Amino acid sequence: VQLQASGGGLVQAGDSLKLSCTASGRTSSRVALGWWRQVPGKEREFIGASGWGGDSVYYGEVAKGRSKGRFTVSRDNSNDIVFLHMDEVRPEDTAVYFCAASLEENPGWDTWGQGTLVTVSS
Repeated sequence: VQLQASGGGLVQAGDSLKLSCTASGRTSSRVALGWWRQVPGKEREFIGASGWGGDSVYYGEVAKGRSKGRFTVSRDNSNDIVFLHMDEVRPEDTAVYFCAASLEENPGWDTWGQGTLVTVSS
């Protein structure tokens, strides 16, 4: 599986942004696709993921609490694309956003995209 993330850039606080990640070259195994982000010098944080076959969505702590409702993960199963929609972005959302894949036949977030940088100006 290869992953290609896109959609990052410079946005202003309060804007909305949609990131995309396209998976290609996968096997017949069902695949889960997820999003993480990383600020330089900090650990990578799990945002949310679409489960195997795209039949469920679950979120990490980044998408809860004060940020509840601002992050939405969705998926186009026909084209193996996973999206991350971000509403009301804040300067603290500035990070490199990564997508990753986990194959049902061999679970584990083993495949990562190259990351796309999101910069939020205040």
